[in-house]
Amino acid sequence: MALRFRGIDPDTPNGGSPTVWLEDEKAEIVIQGWLPEMEMYRVISETEWVEGHAIGVPDHEGVVRIPVRMIPFLRKVCDEAERAGLWRPVEER
Repeated sequence: MALRFRGIDPDTPNGGSPTVWLEDEKAEIVIQGWLPEMEMYRVISETEWVEGHAIGVPDHEGVVRIPVRMIPFLRKVCDEAERAGLWRPVEER
């Protein structure tokens, strides 16, 4: 596994801070974040966000929250993945 650390929330004290990694072999961005409050999770789970798409969060997926102050880390990891050739437009897949 080629997991590379790319950033951690600079404003979160102690451990458990939202964190961003880039995984080269699977071409994935990995994010650690806070779990949503029950009301937020309920709204996410009960709303049809895309017409015809299944409602709810599948058992093999999760929902996390990260602060907007981490935008620079997300931009950095997205740009890095693109430069490394890990991202391709849908029509090229």
